[in-house]
Amino acid sequence: MDIMRLQISKSKGAASFYVIKTVYENGKERTVIVEKLGTEDFLRKALSGKDPYVWAKEYVEELNRKEKEDKREIIVRYATADSIPKSDRRLFNGGYLFLQRIYHELGIKKICKTISDKYKFTFDLDSVLSRLVYGRLVFPASKLATHELSKRFIEQPNFELQHIYRALEVIAKETDFIQSELYGNSLNTVKRNTGILYYDCTNYFFEIEQENGIKQYGISKEHRPNPIVQMGLFMDSDGLPLAFNINSGNTNEQITLRPLEKKILSDFKLSKFIVCTDAGLASTDNRRFNNAGNRAFVTTQSVKKLKDFLKEWALSPKGWRTAGNENVFDIAAIGDEEHSETVFYKERWIKEDGLEQKLIVTYSIKHRDYQRKIRQAQIMRAQKLIDSRPQNISKANQNDYKRLISKIAITPDGEVAETMLYQIDRAVIEKESAFDGFYGCCTNLDEDVAEIIKINNRRWEIEESFRIMKSEFKARPVYLSRDDRITAHFTTCFLSLLIFRVLEKKLKEQFTCREIIDGLREMNFLKVFGEGFVPAYTRTDLTDLLHETFAFRTDYQIITTTNMKKICKHT
Repeated sequence: MDIMRLQISKSKGAASFYVIKTVYENGKERTVIVEKLGTEDFLRKALSGKDPYVWAKEYVEELNRKEKEDKREIIVRYATADSIPKSDRRLFNGGYLFLQRIYHELGIKKICKTISDKYKFTFDLDSVLSRLVYGRLVFPASKLATHELSKRFIEQPNFELQHIYRALEVIAKETDFIQSELYGNSLNTVKRNTGILYYDCTNYFFEIEQENGIKQYGISKEHRPNPIVQMGLFMDSDGLPLAFNINSGNTNEQITLRPLEKKILSDFKLSKFIVCTDAGLASTDNRRFNNAGNRAFVTTQSVKKLKDFLKEWALSPKGWRTAGNENVFDIAAIGDEEHSETVFYKERWIKEDGLEQKLIVTYSIKHRDYQRKIRQAQIMRAQKLIDSRPQNISKANQNDYKRLISKIAITPDGEVAETMLYQIDRAVIEKESAFDGFYGCCTNLDEDVAEIIKINNRRWEIEESFRIMKSEFKARPVYLSRDDRITAHFTTCFLSLLIFRVLEKKLKEQFTCREIIDGLREMNFLKVFGEGFVPAYTRTDLTDLLHETFAFRTDYQIITTTNMKKICKHT
């Protein structure tokens, strides 16, 4: 606490009374006026003859007592004629403090110390990595911009730009160690259910045209003509990221699962779990790998791609059941309103390439109507394109609305010619409609169908994790060129995702991703030199819950410099 003192300034026979204190800014000492009390003559009149020297001394003692009890009213004076000092930063973000608390709970500072001791470098790896993580969540930007943006946090960085790039090299080398240590540390911080693991892949593009290193041309999920890298991610059934790997953009995603899963088996000491994937990652080799030991698999299965006899069985309206009901249903005869929320299912054991597995097919009126709604919107987009810009119609992939357009070359006499006629392809629509409402999955588990469906239905969370990294964290496009720095970049994205997911859990998932991140970004403070920080954000239900959850508050009218230091230390 900065002790306030009484200062009496005498000039030309007059004495002026001030309350002053010494403050420290960037290692420099400076005396500031807290309050001007007035001249001796003014005080004698105002105090009705009481000795102003005695009163002033008692007044300062009372201010110090209130300061100690956090009850002092702070008076801030601004002059309309005075300019603010050049390059004087006054607005700082404090939303990162809640992330900082989780960062330290996960033991990342200790991980950084272990790595620093190993390489014996002098810069502060923890300071660099923490700012890269907080910046990815609050101010997502390039590494160059992050170095500058980190000065917007209340606690100032103690590293230079060169240290960021040096740190990236080390982070890349130690990414496996970071992941395994992080998993062990997280068990002491948050509930983790590793009995069911979800795996998926996505890719990230680069604003370049030339392939190099792991940046290779491949099948872009965003259909961009740029080199990409591929990220594989494991998530536990509590929605928390578990492990990731980075592969070159031309890698077949089918072969990315087993290497990362083997790393989990060895580094994380996990042996019994169920792996859930989508159909694109469900090769026979991957299923066989998880048909051994104490492992199992649940994977989506395209009904369209089933063998003809299985497809006929799956689409037949007869023989459907519901959970907890012995009745058998004909879905062609059920009422939409009566069964709008019902999930019907069929199951049978099949043998594919020597591997026995259970095929489960579900049917839902809600899912059927959703697919029809999506297709109807695509039909409208296709018709609009036909009517306005037919020259833009080109080859389409299986999910593109342009697949619904057929074309034929004609003449006015009906003969084949160069003129193209475009129209909605009703045959394609009819063929697709036959699969509306149906959904398939395969497993080697001999469990209750309802439980397997429940496991498979949570795959959306890992897809949401990729969406968060791409949109909210702005993990793409990637501007780094060296392979090790690219790996390090995604390590910081992985850490950011884990911290964010833990934050969501602590907030009991009461707010959306966008609401939480926007809320943290908006938690700014105006620094009042020599006094403290004034909140410059709107107090909301989110900020109230953050303060209640993390057991500190930043929503007082002003937080003294001493108390802000205590908050930083607390987090």
